[in-house]
Amino acid sequence: MARIELDLAHAYRPNPQADEDYALLPLKMVFRDGGAYALLGPSGCGKTTLLNIISGLVTPSQGTVQFDGINVTRQTPQQRNIAQVFQFPVIYDTMTVAENLAFPLKNRGVPRDRIKQRVGVIAEMLELSGQLDMRAAGLAADAKQKISLGRGLVREDVSAVLFDEPLTVIDPHLKWQLRRKLKQIHHELKLTLIYVTHDQVEALTFAEEVVVMTRGRAVQIGTAGQLFERPQHTFVGHFIGSPGMNFLPADIVPGAPAGATMLGVRPEYVTLAEPGAAGALQAVVTQRQDVGTYWLVTARSGDSVIRARLSPDITPAAVGATAWFSVKGSHTCYYKDEELMA
Repeated sequence: MARIELDLAHAYRPNPQADEDYALLPLKMVFRDGGAYALLGPSGCGKTTLLNIISGLVTPSQGTVQFDGINVTRQTPQQRNIAQVFQFPVIYDTMTVAENLAFPLKNRGVPRDRIKQRVGVIAEMLELSGQLDMRAAGLAADAKQKISLGRGLVREDVSAVLFDEPLTVIDPHLKWQLRRKLKQIHHELKLTLIYVTHDQVEALTFAEEVVVMTRGRAVQIGTAGQLFERPQHTFVGHFIGSPGMNFLPADIVPGAPAGATMLGVRPEYVTLAEPGAAGALQAVVTQRQDVGTYWLVTARSGDSVIRARLSPDITPAAVGATAWFSVKGSHTCYYKDEELMA
């Protein structure tokens, strides 16, 4: 395992002149030894490029990659001692499950008895013990991806294990099982794990800390609670949550700090108010959805849209009716130029 330090940027072409010339804008970050991290963002945000720079598949156009204080920027994945699991299973169909899991260890010259022991441990963790003698070709997609995960996890000497959207091809009802297994494996093995995904549920349930990315920029690194409660950038507020954060003109409620242009508040922290109540926002209901465990109400006030998650015990106003909303002041965030104000 290794502490990974990044101080780099990656441009599409020599002599970049504008942000659009970069796949990754200048960034500095540290992944601590034994931590579980996720790189989260929409397609094209730079998360896979960043993962490939960490692995050694891509060399950054500027800056350095360090493992435990050693500059590895020009080293290959083999020299960095990285294991990587890709979106589509990388396995040998003609081999058995046990042979697939053992393959990375055999390549490293690990003694036979140690290989057998390690394969047994990983197979049990991934619930593959009953399939060890089966050929991989005849297995279902989720079992094949378990093998691919196992091949990444079986070595004990890796600096880090990198996952590039490994659950994309898995049926939705099986994804939660594999997410739970990965979290359990990290807890037991204490490997440094870095996981790329566009799915916030995967990222927030798997990782101890999440790197949120957009347009080649890492806009926030934090825990699930930090990303939800104090988004450092309006993109984080939009992207995290279901639905995302409300963004309203800062002066729509009293008490905005000087210079603030936007107020952010989660739908969870918006409540109904008495008509004309101090600080309440008057709006016209445009949609209401009974989601089962809560009502999701959407309303419009001028050019602003506000959403509220209300208790199922509350019957919200009908579509087209006027309602009054208040926000919980302790859960509001103020922004200037998309950045959170201190």
